Amino acid sequence: MLLKDLLEKIEYTIVKGTDEVTINHLVNDSRKVSGDDVFVCIKGAGFDGHEFIEDVAQKGAVAVVVMEDVNVDANITVIKVEDTRYALACMSAAYFGHPAEKLITIGITGTKGKTTTTYMVRQVLESVGIKTGLIGTIETIVGDEITPAKNTTPESFVVQETFAKMVKAGCKCVVMEVSSQGLMLHRVSGFTFDYGIFTNIEPDHIGPNEHKDFDDYLHCKSMLLKQCRQGIVNMDADYIDRVLEGHTCELETFGVKGDYNFKASDIKLFTKPGSLCVSYDLSGKMNFPVEIDIPGNFSVYNSLCAIAICSHFTNDVEKIREALKNVRVKGRVEIIPVSKRFTLMIDYAHNAMSLESLLKSLKEYNPKRLVTVFGCGGNRARGRRFEMGEVSSKLSDFTIVTSDNPRFEEPMDIINDILVGVHKADGEYVTIPDRKDAIRYAILNAKNGDVIVLAGKGHEDYQEIKGVKYPMDERVLISEVIKEDEVKAVL
Repeated sequence: MLLKDLLEKIEYTIVKGTDEVTINHLVNDSRKVSGDDVFVCIKGAGFDGHEFIEDVAQKGAVAVVVMEDVNVDANITVIKVEDTRYALACMSAAYFGHPAEKLITIGITGTKGKTTTTYMVRQVLESVGIKTGLIGTIETIVGDEITPAKNTTPESFVVQETFAKMVKAGCKCVVMEVSSQGLMLHRVSGFTFDYGIFTNIEPDHIGPNEHKDFDDYLHCKSMLLKQCRQGIVNMDADYIDRVLEGHTCELETFGVKGDYNFKASDIKLFTKPGSLCVSYDLSGKMNFPVEIDIPGNFSVYNSLCAIAICSHFTNDVEKIREALKNVRVKGRVEIIPVSKRFTLMIDYAHNAMSLESLLKSLKEYNPKRLVTVFGCGGNRARGRRFEMGEVSSKLSDFTIVTSDNPRFEEPMDIINDILVGVHKADGEYVTIPDRKDAIRYAILNAKNGDVIVLAGKGHEDYQEIKGVKYPMDERVLISEVIKEDEVKAVL
């Protein structure tokens, strides 16, 4: 492959050498460079690829792509572009043969709801015979191959590589979570989404190495609607007018509060033994009753969004209804059926905003008690601990403070910080540092009609202590606990 073929959709200047050079591999990690590679210099929060040009030349690279003026002694081609991250995305697409053009691409962005909605969409499409890949916060799914995720939206090279694998595996569609970072850092540049979806926006991901302020965060979220052919948006979302500014796509709408293309009405929250459910009547472009065994009004919006997307692929109402009713997402209000006396669930809520949203939604079911089991991660902002403690104490009837990922901190130091927040409200609480013991306590002391939330870990299957990740899956812990004679007696 010639270098110029990888650069076909990029404006560039040849600083040194020639773009006719033959390329073996496209690389953006200097450690992976070998003979006849092209190295793209990426600037990150703690590194700068421009500093490794001489090193990659010694390893045999024949070309480098830069965005800064550099002095290069080695006999190597130097290509200058305006933005190397954008260049990497376009070059990656060309390197893998533009696989996005061989798939129907669905990108979902928003502060909340991305993960659940992607699984809903995949479940519906698979149920009607459309093989669909998934890229998201929890994992990447390519046919039968499942790979744990490192980032919500991977680097552009990995995105294109994954698309290529999906094409090879016979996938017709891909549904993926698109983070604000993914948009800002051009991880999904180099192609146009067939469908771009906006769910909602709240202040989040603002700070060092993320977004400088809310305006920047909102701007990045809105970029998806300038990079897709068909937009599907939640019209009830805050700041929706600003999100829609400058959009270049056709639009479809969903929500509850207006006359939209997909509207939910007559929303009912109800319980079944050991589970919490929601139902509503759908009207607009499709008309049928919907029931979902995932609690909360946010499930209404997630399912509306999924239906709006899937309406472009199928009109099989029964398949849609069945798929939505049976969808389960690991660590996202995931109900664990252990007893008909109470409801036990696992959720990834790991900051005050997400915990507050979750607990307020669950209180609408009027449980006998709302019991929250949670800890906070070490080597993270201490303020998060105070805030989560206060939220749980205000909204829960009972809080069990335990350990999460202490990392390099002492678990009790983190717990004591949480208790500062707990004491700002008047909720009852107990401290149980060992997470398995905390789960056992919650189950042993459960009352009829209780809702117990294990918050913070979600889909994670490890506990990080002193730099080591030890296996710890709450589903396994629950399974072990309920086999104990003492626990069996109360179930």
